[in-house]
Amino acid sequence: MSPRQIHEEDRPTEDDLAREKLGPRGEPNGEDTAKMTPQREKKTPKSGGFDGHTA
Repeated sequence: MSPRQIHEEDRPTEDDLAREKLGPRGEPNGEDTAKMTPQREKKTPKSGGFDGHTA
């Protein structure tokens, strides 16, 4: 049997690992209080092949 290959998109990023350890705002067990502004929400596509980047 060959070893299981991990796809790049399935691996956690450095940011994901830091959030697990420190929380979203750099405080252990802290809440993520970030909110999307109405203007940014209006500019963000709702459907389709959106990959998270607007440009």
